Amino acid sequence: MSDNVKIITAKRAGFCFGVKRAVDMAFNTAQSSSNVYTLGPIIHNPQVIEKLRCEGVEPIQTIDSRDIKVLIIRTHGVPREVLGKLCKKKYKVIDATCPFVKKAQQYAKLLNEDGYQVVIVGDKEHPEVKGLMSYAGKDVVVVNRGQMLPKLKNKVGVVVQTTQPLSLLKEIMLEMLEHVKEIKVYNTICNSTALRLKETKAMANAVDMVLVVGGKNSANTTQLANLCTSMSVPTYHIETASEIKEEWFSGVRSVGVTAGASTPDWIIKEVEERIRDRDTGGRAPNGYPDKRRNKRTRKTLC
Repeated sequence: MSDNVKIITAKRAGFCFGVKRAVDMAFNTAQSSSNVYTLGPIIHNPQVIEKLRCEGVEPIQTIDSRDIKVLIIRTHGVPREVLGKLCKKKYKVIDATCPFVKKAQQYAKLLNEDGYQVVIVGDKEHPEVKGLMSYAGKDVVVVNRGQMLPKLKNKVGVVVQTTQPLSLLKEIMLEMLEHVKEIKVYNTICNSTALRLKETKAMANAVDMVLVVGGKNSANTTQLANLCTSMSVPTYHIETASEIKEEWFSGVRSVGVTAGASTPDWIIKEVEERIRDRDTGGRAPNGYPDKRRNKRTRKTLC
């Protein structure tokens, strides 16, 4: 077993409060109900979605005529009009929207009602932002890094996708100040996101390589990978330990491991152990298959 590489794992790697809450709600519901569905993937992590499928919780993209008994709303929330339709259905609806996303929705609604043109800082295609837009009124504007700021009204209210970095909000606010007379800002960035980015940046400065663990479709995980890459640190965004390659470790003495808010602890632990065991090919020091590893693998299957 290799002792050459030092592993530093970010303390805040893995599930945030909102994700843990939603995943626990889904697994608990599966134990007491049948015909359970989530409207879209409950979080952006394929491995967790597959484990939920094994428990009988199936993601669907649209509400159709299938036999639904329980429908769970994903952590990212849903547009206001969709929520209205769900309230009229006969089946049970469980709202697993992250409380911080809910607060951002409420602020967007409040700004619109108070006569502000709402500007959302974030990714227009992200499900959380699509939900926010439905609360923000017809003249809502979505702005992301690298996009030209459109012509705005004199009275503007700002909310932020909860997983965006503070640096993006500052950048866009500076530009807006040159064109808008009145700006009201609700900083709806989740504190967990800011702390995770800060911790990851400090870690990346102290290691030779970084492994960022999480779904390839996870915005906040991709953001972590982009941050480390921008620091000129060799960075690899992986979903599972099976993606790790031995050639990445050439000349590497220390590895940093961080993970997005939708990455479960068991995947992070498998990554750590794969790094430690990489020279043995998943075999124990005596040359026999590592029974502990086989046991861990079985846990990930139905």
